Amino acid sequence: MKGQLDVKTPKEYIAKLDEPRQTEIKRVDKLIRQTLPELKPFVMAGMLAYGPFHFKYPSGRDGDWFRIGLASNKAYISLHACAADKRGYVAERYKKKLPKASIGKSCVRFKTLDDLDLVALKALLRETAKTGFSL
Repeated sequence: MKGQLDVKTPKEYIAKLDEPRQTEIKRVDKLIRQTLPELKPFVMAGMLAYGPFHFKYPSGRDGDWFRIGLASNKAYISLHACAADKRGYVAERYKKKLPKASIGKSCVRFKTLDDLDLVALKALLRETAKTGFSL
């Protein structure tokens, strides 16, 4: 099942997933909620989202997004860590600590939570939540 689903709540998103992915997404969702209880869970862009925020570029363009996003894709799970500062994108700082994941600027792709170092993943989540987005 692709990452973007036509649902309104996190519970509906998880319920629409097939096994074994449903169980895996539940595990990641629980980890995010326990690690960052201050971030409100919701659905945005057809995926699970945590911590809504409003952004504004120097150009004046603005919008609404999320700090953390979670999606079940056909071949992997995507964890979107929407945070960057003058040192770069937060997710990219964890490439060596999460070697079984494929990491892009703001996306950590993995097959199962068991492939990840949970201490490093929790650190990435916390850093994402506190950093915000300011390149």
